[in-house]
Amino acid sequence: MPTTITFGEIMLRLAPPGFERFLQTPEFVATFGGGEANVAVALAGLGQPAAYVTVLPGANPIADAAIGELRRLGVDTSRIVRGKGRMGIYFLEAGANQRPSKVVYDRAGSAIAVAKPGDIDWDFALDGASWFHITGITPAISESAAALSLESVRIAREKGLTVSCDLNYRKNLWKWGKTAADVMPELLKSVDLAIANEEDVQMALGIQADVDVEAGKLDAAQYQELTDKVLGAYPHLKAIAISLRESLSASHNGWSACLNDRREFVVSRRYDITHIVDRVGGGDSFAAGLIFGFQELPTHRDALEFAVAASCLKHSVPGDFARISRGEVEALLKSGGSGRVQR
Repeated sequence: MPTTITFGEIMLRLAPPGFERFLQTPEFVATFGGGEANVAVALAGLGQPAAYVTVLPGANPIADAAIGELRRLGVDTSRIVRGKGRMGIYFLEAGANQRPSKVVYDRAGSAIAVAKPGDIDWDFALDGASWFHITGITPAISESAAALSLESVRIAREKGLTVSCDLNYRKNLWKWGKTAADVMPELLKSVDLAIANEEDVQMALGIQADVDVEAGKLDAAQYQELTDKVLGAYPHLKAIAISLRESLSASHNGWSACLNDRREFVVSRRYDITHIVDRVGGGDSFAAGLIFGFQELPTHRDALEFAVAASCLKHSVPGDFARISRGEVEALLKSGGSGRVQR
């Protein structure tokens, strides 16, 4: 089975225990995470070969630990480059009920932020691969990381790989001089499958739609117009998927998605997710489910349903990584999610 390559930054994740506020107690739970690493881990858990490409600081025990964790979870780390810079960090305060989650980034000067075109041997990094995945997070980190991101998708496309991009707009990262709307349209010219939510499309591509992201209740019918606009603006795109999150509170979300592949517009089953454990990485598990489904399942509708179910399950797992299997996703699709004890 061909390998899927994901490219981005993995960080040290520091979070207070449970739902405590920052420094409520002088203790942080240390794990690892990052959008593209999350996708690689999810794919490996689903049984698909996945390799992760990044630049990490050399002779750094925290970076060594991150590589070790990825290996333990079945991800090929042989294509990771060691270079200058530091390990990126992010702090997460988990929200609950009406109190939203908060993220504080500490990633300026990280190894990926100072990396530039030519630092990664893409012939080696993409060898034996059929699919390449990137997000809008990496080009947001720095000007040189944006240039490296553009290099990566162009080469992947030249080599005939299917390229997917989760737009993943992060307003707190676009600080280096250009906006997402200045950079992402060029990157999207090399992409086959776009993944986004409504805010990503509006902020990263400058494409507006009559969608209220704060409404709590989402009207899926509005999203056909939005996806048609994106496909019209980017004629080389084969499909775009939009995740539909109804944020009733930090602990209670409605979760579904839609997909437009130019042949049909389909909307998935909706899951009512209460008592959310950790929503970070939910979008990444959705992306992984789509990538898996596009390669392994009979139809794009099947792929969409699989992706939404996989992402639904991720909301029950602490940490960035979706530690779920294909069998668990398929069981949710069959059962509807009763949550009964399995004996």
